[in-house]
Amino acid sequence: MAFNLRIGSRPSQLALAQTEIVRSRLASIVPDLSAEVVEIRTSGDRMTSATLAGVGGKGLFIRELEQALLEKRIDLAVHSMKDLPAILEPQFHIAAVSEREDPRDVLVTRDGGPLASLANGARLGTSSLRRRFQVLKANPGLEISPLRGNVDTRLRRVTEGGLDAIVIAMAGLRRLGHSVDVRFTPLDERDFIPAGGQAVLAIETLANSSSPQLDRTLGVLNDSRARYETTAERAFLAAIGASCATPVGVKATVAKDTVSLRAILFSRDGSAEMSDEVEEPLDVDLAPSAAHSLGARLGERMLARGADRLIENE
Repeated sequence: MAFNLRIGSRPSQLALAQTEIVRSRLASIVPDLSAEVVEIRTSGDRMTSATLAGVGGKGLFIRELEQALLEKRIDLAVHSMKDLPAILEPQFHIAAVSEREDPRDVLVTRDGGPLASLANGARLGTSSLRRRFQVLKANPGLEISPLRGNVDTRLRRVTEGGLDAIVIAMAGLRRLGHSVDVRFTPLDERDFIPAGGQAVLAIETLANSSSPQLDRTLGVLNDSRARYETTAERAFLAAIGASCATPVGVKATVAKDTVSLRAILFSRDGSAEMSDEVEEPLDVDLAPSAAHSLGARLGERMLARGADRLIENE
């Protein structure tokens, strides 16, 4: 019997490439699958010049997709996990989490040089406060410029000379590829802790699905390691009350028999920062509840050290 699915996606090249990853994986699991990709333009896609924090936050990239779920116009939505708020509305559910791509940020330049080689006054593009402050820690003489647009548009800002460098996610480059001739250098994850959920795709459905077949199928897609890591990261962000405006990086790493969680938090103006790390034996079953507990504990520990005072001035 044919299994028909409507998959919601933003219309950007990267979003559609990511959705195709999910569609192809589903097709390999369900031979008689008929999957239609429904493109839904979000508020965030319409606003190409304003900063994310200034125009309403992460919800701008998911609101219309969630509305389509509620209206039963789509059966599931594919998101970049880092675009999701740390706490979803109760009517929605992350049904599956993809295998994690390379979570690092990368420095893109014309010559492939390291961050330290950029001269004083060199123009580096990013609209992420986290990336801004991490970059300036490593090279205080840089001039930071706002950066929006799709991947190739951002890369052309470098090749055409408008910027000397940009910082973007490695996962986007790997998933999409690019037609612009640039060179890039991965940034060390210990110094450039990425955004929570970076490099992971989230498959969102209604919390109370009426389709057991859909639930079973999406369950097969779920990567337990990526789910464990991102559950810990999102629990940390929820614990400290982080918003889209919070300059914060958090990354969980599942190793053979341990899991570590590292976080860095900056004040809104970058004048103060706080970091912490916890490592503990890995829950053998990779239970999301254990991951949630790990993230919540690190968040509570940083709150006890005054993390709330860094956040309260946002």
